Amino acid sequence: MKNEIDILGYLGVLDWIVFFFFIFLTVAFVYWGQLLKKKTDSEEENFIDLMLMGRTLTLPMFVATLVATWYGGIFGVSQIAFENGIYNFVIQGFFWYVAYIFFAFFITKRLKGFKAMTLADLTGQMFGPRSARLVGVLNFINLIPIVYAISIGLLIQMLFGFPLLISTATGILLVLGYSLFGGFRAVVFSDIIQFFVMCASVLLILVFSFTEYGLAPLRSLPDSYFSPMGTHGLLETFSWGLIAVSTLVDPNFYQRSFAAESFDTAKKGILISTVIWIIFDLCLTFGAMYAKAIIPEADSAHAYFTYAIQLLPEGLRGLVLAGIAATILSTLDSYIFLAGSTLAYDLVPKKWQGKIAIHHIGVLIVGILSIVLAGVFEGNIKNVWKTLGSLSSAALLVPITFGHLFPGKLKDMQFIVSSSVGIITTMIWRLGGYKYQYDLDEIYIGAGSCLLIVTYFYMSNSVHKKREA
Repeated sequence: MKNEIDILGYLGVLDWIVFFFFIFLTVAFVYWGQLLKKKTDSEEENFIDLMLMGRTLTLPMFVATLVATWYGGIFGVSQIAFENGIYNFVIQGFFWYVAYIFFAFFITKRLKGFKAMTLADLTGQMFGPRSARLVGVLNFINLIPIVYAISIGLLIQMLFGFPLLISTATGILLVLGYSLFGGFRAVVFSDIIQFFVMCASVLLILVFSFTEYGLAPLRSLPDSYFSPMGTHGLLETFSWGLIAVSTLVDPNFYQRSFAAESFDTAKKGILISTVIWIIFDLCLTFGAMYAKAIIPEADSAHAYFTYAIQLLPEGLRGLVLAGIAATILSTLDSYIFLAGSTLAYDLVPKKWQGKIAIHHIGVLIVGILSIVLAGVFEGNIKNVWKTLGSLSSAALLVPITFGHLFPGKLKDMQFIVSSSVGIITTMIWRLGGYKYQYDLDEIYIGAGSCLLIVTYFYMSNSVHKKREA
C-alpha cells in the first residue's frame, strides 16, 4: 500500500453511484420528514416543531440522531488512534461512556419537572435569568462547529483538491441548505440514514483488515499503542476525562432529551447509544492501528481514509466515502442548527424569541462564523477540542451538576460568580503559559477554582439559613 494516493484515481463508477445514492437517500429522508410534519397554524407549535420536532422523538430516532451527532470529528479521532493506538479508546471512548451512563441514570430523571427548550432555558429555570444568559453565551461559543467544519473541509479537499477554506465553505453551504429547510426534523431524518452508513463503514474497514492481514500488523506496533496512556502522562490523560464529563452540560444531549416523547425514552436511548458507541470506537481505533502498521509514513490526518480506500473493493469504497461524509455531516448539521437556536432563542431580546425568521438568521450567522473560525484554527482539530472543551467544562460543569444534585441551593448571582471564576482562571492559566510551566492542564485549574467557589456559597447559604431558623 502507498502512504499517499490520488483518491479520485481509486474511485470507480460504482463507488460514485453508491456515494450519490447516499446523498439522494439523505435528501429523500429529509423530505419524508417534512411530509410527516403535523400541519398547524399555531406559530408556537410550529416553533416547537422547528426546535424539538414537536417533542415526538421516538426511541429509534433518538438513538440514530444521538449516535450520529456525537461522532463528527472522525478525522481528529482517527488521527489520535493512528498516532497513539488504544490511548484513543481511553480519551475519546471510556471516559465518555462513564459520563453517558451518569447522564442517563441521574440527569434525565431530574429533567422531568421542566419544559425547557434549551440548556440555557433549563438553567434559567433552575437558577435565574442571568445564569441563563451566561450559559447561552458559553454554549454558543462551544457549539460553533469549527471541528466539524474543518473535517468536512478536509474531506472535500482530499476528494477535489480545493484549498481548505473553499472546501470548508462548500460543506457548510450544503448543510445550511437542508437545515434551514426543515429545522430539527430535517436534522433527525438525515441522521437516520447517516447513522446506518457511518456504522457500516467503520465495521467494514475492520472486518476487511482482519480478513486481509490477520493480527500480524497489530503485533508489529510499539508497545505504547496498547497502553491505556500511550506515551502521555496521567494528568494529561485525565484532563480528557474532565472534558468528557462535560457531556453533563452538553446542549445536544439536553436538546434530544427535551425532544424525546418521554424522559424514559431519553434514558433508554442514551444507554443503547453507549453500547453502539463502544462498538464504533473499537472498530475505528483498531482500523486506524491497522493503517499505522500498513502505511506508517502516511499523513496522520488522512491516514485512516487513505488506508480504507486502498483496502476495500469498488463499491465498498463508495460506501466508506459516504460513511465518512455521513459521520461529519450528521454532527455538523446538528451543531449549526443548535448554535443558531441558542443565538435566536437564548441570546436575543424576548420580543424576538420564538420567531422562525430570527432562527433562520441565527443559523446563517453560525454558518459564516464556522467558515471564518475554521480558517483561524488552520485545520488543527485537537487544538480546537482542547481549547473550547476546557473553557466550557471549567465554567459550567460544576455549577450545573451541583444544581441537579442540590436543587435550589445555588442562587442566580452565585452561579454567575462561580462560572466567571472558572472562565477567568482557565484563561489566565492557558494564556499565561502556566500550563506548560507546571505541566498541568488548564481544565484542572478552572474546574477546581469553580468548585471552591460553589462550595463556599453552599456552606455560607447553609450557615445563613441556620441563623434565620
